[in-house]
Amino acid sequence: MSVGELFILGFYGKVVPPWLKEFAAQFGLGGVILFDYSCQTRQYDNNIASPAQVQSLCAEIAALPSRPLVFIDQEGGLVRRLKDSCGFQPLPSAKEFNLLARAEKQTVLAASYGELRRLGIRYNFAPVIDVDYNPDNPNIGRIKRSYSPDIGEVEANARLVDAAARQAGVGLCLKHFPGIGGASVDSHLEFMDISDALRPEQEELFYALAPRTYGDAVLVSHAIVRQWDAQRPMTLSSAGLGRLRRRLPETLLITDDMQMQGLQKALGTSAASLQSIAAGMDMICIGNNLFDQEQGMAGIAAAVAGAVQDGSLDQAAVRRSIARVQKRKALFA
Repeated sequence: MSVGELFILGFYGKVVPPWLKEFAAQFGLGGVILFDYSCQTRQYDNNIASPAQVQSLCAEIAALPSRPLVFIDQEGGLVRRLKDSCGFQPLPSAKEFNLLARAEKQTVLAASYGELRRLGIRYNFAPVIDVDYNPDNPNIGRIKRSYSPDIGEVEANARLVDAAARQAGVGLCLKHFPGIGGASVDSHLEFMDISDALRPEQEELFYALAPRTYGDAVLVSHAIVRQWDAQRPMTLSSAGLGRLRRRLPETLLITDDMQMQGLQKALGTSAASLQSIAAGMDMICIGNNLFDQEQGMAGIAAAVAGAVQDGSLDQAAVRRSIARVQKRKALFA
């Protein structure tokens, strides 16, 4: 069983490193995530230098065993790995985008998503459909990642993004389930408890949009919703993910970065990854940017393979997750 299909991995540098080639050869590989900024060097010296270099890197990734998908966070504004200063298409923040006329929005999106496809990027971790319930949210509202405090405007913009992505042939991954717009802490630093901030209509927006969005994928946050699971964040919660899976039986479920501090403090990457797969996640995203754990990736995959073999991970569930990944690879081939 190609357990590497369950992983989206990041790496440092402008070319595919030997460890990632070995990982793909041994386990297969679901995807790779690209970054421009390195949290290790604290410089913009990571995977991205220019359009020609990114196109070459994406081709190198796609040629690896099991043909991994290339993922990126190209939301716009501050969360934009492909910057116009390096020769890429401009893309405003979600909040600024919401203020544009419809025709201008369509022009901006067509240019951006057409570029993603030409570069060889197959999935964008976008759009953010978190409603701007708390403008002081350090992770969403304060940095203009939400389109609007009006859920109707959020939905309308998400549909425009979908139309452009579908036209270009780039998959989308809605984020951050179940909706973290009302949070008051930064999810990179601590688990967010959104129990009192989550509104039913926000959760419902994921269920309404995901199956109709090109690529049919949802990124799950490390948020805690006590009424669903008092102990575990969504990425580790079989109760929370079961609730999601009942509504979206074939949607591809992807974790937020497993190196975020809340998970690191509680469990570490390996134990958290095993628990997340056991809880029902399809793909584990490990950016190797917040921490350099590149040499530990094969060990985590081997632990997953061992758990499948000894039955501590549900073999049938893992096979279904792998099938969901492979279905997307076929779609974007």
